[in-house]
Amino acid sequence: MQTPDDEIQTYVETTLKNSGSHGLDHTLRVTALCREIGLAEGADMRVLVPAALLHDIARPLEEETGVPHEEEGARIAEEYLESIGYDAALVPAVAHAIRAHRYSTGAAPATLEAKVLSDADKLDAMGAVGLARTFLQAGERGGGIPDAVDHIHEKLLKLKGLMYTKTARKLAEKRHAFLSDFVGALEGEMRRV
Repeated sequence: MQTPDDEIQTYVETTLKNSGSHGLDHTLRVTALCREIGLAEGADMRVLVPAALLHDIARPLEEETGVPHEEEGARIAEEYLESIGYDAALVPAVAHAIRAHRYSTGAAPATLEAKVLSDADKLDAMGAVGLARTFLQAGERGGGIPDAVDHIHEKLLKLKGLMYTKTARKLAEKRHAFLSDFVGALEGEMRRV
């Protein structure tokens, strides 16, 4: 018998078919990080896991229409969760976490679950996976190594100081150190050209 989380994951898998810097693999890593951080921090997993699974559900729509994926994603999540009979008392908290997860928006996470999702999403932008995603995203946008390096400086190196939870701050330390070492080595090699 499928759990609600399994049902939500199946829905996400059928919706986020394309891979890429914000594909299904990103969503599954963020969900795993949410489980780890959420359990350590005492988050309500009935809110956190659906929010993590659905946090980028509207990313393909944003790429097509320009509508912010966090806003449209929250709307889609509310609609979808209601359609499967998810606990109506939890749906607003799921939608808030999705609305507040994005690094570049002004919406501040007001709940522990929203803070954990924001932290997990930022953690997936750091470390080895974060670097791989950065170069993948630069290529998706027609850019190259210099574009990726600019993104590392503009965003990724700042993420360590933006974590909300103690658990995420600890995880960010190692990822940030790897990121710093890598970008230093890369820039050193690029100066030789």
